[in-house]
Amino acid sequence: MNEFLRNLQIQRWDDHRYYHHSRINQSLHLVSAISFVIAYVMLFIDPVIAALIGWGVSMTSRQAGHFFFEPKGYDEVNHATHEYKEEIKVGYNLRRKVVLMALWAAVPVVLWWDRTLFGLMDPTTGFEGYVRQVGFAWLVLGAGGLLFRTFHLFLLKDVKTGLVWMTKILTDPFHDIKLYHRAPLYLLRGELIDPAHGAGHRA
Repeated sequence: MNEFLRNLQIQRWDDHRYYHHSRINQSLHLVSAISFVIAYVMLFIDPVIAALIGWGVSMTSRQAGHFFFEPKGYDEVNHATHEYKEEIKVGYNLRRKVVLMALWAAVPVVLWWDRTLFGLMDPTTGFEGYVRQVGFAWLVLGAGGLLFRTFHLFLLKDVKTGLVWMTKILTDPFHDIKLYHRAPLYLLRGELIDPAHGAGHRA
């Protein structure tokens, strides 16, 4: 168990120091984390609504921070190129995220065109039925994306790495709230980049 937690700490630290320099990105991760926690609660009440929150708010804010605000030049603090960081990324790097987000965006378009999703779903009527179909499809996509990369890591590396990554992803919202709860305050002070980013011990 100690080895598992140590590897979880390493994956979290590498993710933070390599991919969260921007205070805007950190602030968007805070928004994402809070909405993910709400989505977790909604999983026990209405899983479709949980998926709509998770994809419609949590994932869009989180990935917008990475795609549009995180610096992609040479990382002076960690002495690493963007290409190197993308190569060693354990989870979804930006290239993989493009594929995942493309599938996310395609779901409502395809369902608008074919309410059965090529015979995989029972057709519904009305806008509410359509929205709930989209939410259900996003729920399946989210679970599938998590399990696909986990099993992919089983094959690429080992079972422990995959399980650690899955644990990290599922607990990231709580960790991000702890890590980035002050980011909006720093941003309001005009601080766009974390000045001590990557310094200190693993958190």
